Amino acid sequence: MKQFELNTKSYEFVNITSQVRSAVRESGVSEGLCCVYCPHTTAGITINENADPDVVRDLLLALGDTFCDRADFRHFEGNSAAHLKSSVVGASETIPICDADLVLGTWQGIYFCEFDGPRTRRFYVQVVGT
Repeated sequence: MKQFELNTKSYEFVNITSQVRSAVRESGVSEGLCCVYCPHTTAGITINENADPDVVRDLLLALGDTFCDRADFRHFEGNSAAHLKSSVVGASETIPICDADLVLGTWQGIYFCEFDGPRTRRFYVQVVGT
């Protein structure tokens, strides 16, 4: 398993596709699966379009509108909206590996989703196969 660290801004999607690809290359696996995992409860991992930056902007806008802070939330840290976003997006993605590369669509990228930054975050990449 390979661990990566990144410093995030307050609310953003960070494209981590190149780091995940490098972990696959270093593993020597040519056919298998790659799991990308986020161990944080106010962040997540997703796959989405990486060609048009407006897609990420729109996703952040919609998540912010859908899961906004509310005065009646009771969590003492004040970041319940970030926990909700993390739960909806999810903590991991699993990507097939074929010919020693990630099987992603033409426009797809892998993103670390920060909902409660700025913070120093980690994510893990586990590659299994032959």
